[in-house]
Amino acid sequence: MYTASEQLVIQPGLWEQKLAQQHDPLQRLAIIDQLASHYAYTNVLRAEKLLAEQWELLQTHEIADFTFHFYLNKVVVLNQLYNFQEAIELAQKGINYLEEAGSIRQLAELFIEYAGVSLNVGEVEEADKLLRKANKMLRNFPDQQLYSRIACRRGYMHLHSGNHSMATEQFLNAISIFDAQDQNLILRDEYFRSLIFAGLGQVYEHNGSYSKSVDAYLQVVDLCERLGMSNRLAWHYLNVGRAYLALEENERAKVFLQKVIDTRDDLSLDARASAYANLGFSAFEEGEHDTALELLDRAEHLHRELNPNDYTNLTVIASWRGRIELEQEEYEAAQTSFTEALQLAEEGEDLKMLAEVHGDFATLYAETGNFQLAYEYQVEHDRIKEIYLEDLDRRQQQELEMKYQATRKQQETELLELKATRLQLKALRAQMNPHFIYNALNSIQNFITSNKGAVASRYLAKFAKLMRQSLDYSDEESISLEKEIEFLEDYLYINEKLRFEDRLSYHITVDDDLEEDILGVPTMIVQPYVENALEHGLRSRKDGLITVHFQLADEDTICCIVEDNGIGRRKALAQQQNDPNRQNYRSRGTQITEKRLELLRQSKDQEVMVRTIDLYDDETGEAQGTRVEIMIPIVEIQIK
Repeated sequence: MYTASEQLVIQPGLWEQKLAQQHDPLQRLAIIDQLASHYAYTNVLRAEKLLAEQWELLQTHEIADFTFHFYLNKVVVLNQLYNFQEAIELAQKGINYLEEAGSIRQLAELFIEYAGVSLNVGEVEEADKLLRKANKMLRNFPDQQLYSRIACRRGYMHLHSGNHSMATEQFLNAISIFDAQDQNLILRDEYFRSLIFAGLGQVYEHNGSYSKSVDAYLQVVDLCERLGMSNRLAWHYLNVGRAYLALEENERAKVFLQKVIDTRDDLSLDARASAYANLGFSAFEEGEHDTALELLDRAEHLHRELNPNDYTNLTVIASWRGRIELEQEEYEAAQTSFTEALQLAEEGEDLKMLAEVHGDFATLYAETGNFQLAYEYQVEHDRIKEIYLEDLDRRQQQELEMKYQATRKQQETELLELKATRLQLKALRAQMNPHFIYNALNSIQNFITSNKGAVASRYLAKFAKLMRQSLDYSDEESISLEKEIEFLEDYLYINEKLRFEDRLSYHITVDDDLEEDILGVPTMIVQPYVENALEHGLRSRKDGLITVHFQLADEDTICCIVEDNGIGRRKALAQQQNDPNRQNYRSRGTQITEKRLELLRQSKDQEVMVRTIDLYDDETGEAQGTRVEIMIPIVEIQIK
């Protein structure tokens, strides 16, 4: 029994027949949804037409899941069609929609696709930011398929940055996650598998491991042919052909280069142009000069049609043509070709090709007996090549420095997080004021001795829950905002009923745009400030009020405002100095918490701070309490 996705891989034609016979809008939506998800990877032009109809239907029959699939598939299609800016704009619209109506998994999936578009336009930092967001969302809702896709995107991110070792690590990690899954992969995941093997092929090619590169590229070709993923098949054929040329296995190379041409895929004309050029080079090496020139002419025609400013490829073609003409002893034609190559290399500021073309001229003039010009061109070749090698060395040093800085930053982050964890354990030991624990237990004992067993039992259960939470959270670096609020409510309830004996009231409010169950915060980060307000501001009051309000400061930060109607900091300090039992009291909890926040600020590159504001009566100037504003970084929730 096949799933819908598996049927589509095998017989999409059946679904096309169903669509042609179906007139009900909702039924058409469902069929288009399936077909578009398939064609996004197998027939991008057909997918584009279906998505246009799907969008029209969604205007009058909005269904959340189908709308999500529209945004996801449309971004994929636009990316495949090289319409990158349009893909970015649509991805942003889709994110806005999903933030209101979608699930966490759907939002993470769209972030991953958006990251792929960002990489295609060279926005590596933006891609990294998007992948971090997706990963953060999945911390509370683990999904192995999406983790593997994130690893795949990170592999390409490192490829763009020239960090091939990290790219390899990410690609192999992605493959291992896919291989560990028992269920059949959907077509979208198979597409990501093809990306992973293509990425590994690039790494191996860069390292000169051409046999491994061929193996990786062949796995991509096998996947794409077997599942009908033809959108990028021409490029994969080209990669195999180039790798075989590097191994000097020309016959095998020609088989795959010819496949590029035979696909007749108008979306991959660049690949076809490159295939013609590489076949021309192969024919040149085999002495088939006329064939080589014909193939190079086709390659040049396509390249000029697609991009007249493609200086790199046009320079190479002109240079190869000149070398063929030189072997045929057509010296004037060769000089014309080399001159064209030189102009193109200068316009493209390509030092490597400039050096090579000067070498071509040196060979030409040596063969025609003009040794003075041959010498001058050879000297210029050596000079430009030296500049090129110096520039290459400088760029390699910059890449190494970037890798070093990235590794150093990661190590510093890990060290800061370790320090924060150690401070957290200290903070948790300082969280519960011993006076609070003593007073709470003493009050419970009074209820017991007063024969108020039911009351004592209720408060004891609350107190036990609070202690249990404190112990449980001591093993966690972060918890959901929902759990943090639940802990504060239990803590304040115990204080209200037992320590303050109903001389205290409290309110905890949360803005509507905060998703309490998803957002993570450092464990028990607010309680020390609440404790401080109770101990210093409200301890001597008979009608104490404390309010705690959570609001979103920005996408990475929550602002928590703790406000009391207490006696104010000056009077509290004076009372403390006059009380021999409290002269040495220091709020260890808030001191350690602020150190934790400082470390988190450094590791997350965020401006985390705590600001304390004294409140006064506008008319009398008397103290009316204290407000503390705590800027809390949103962190990943730990999953046990």
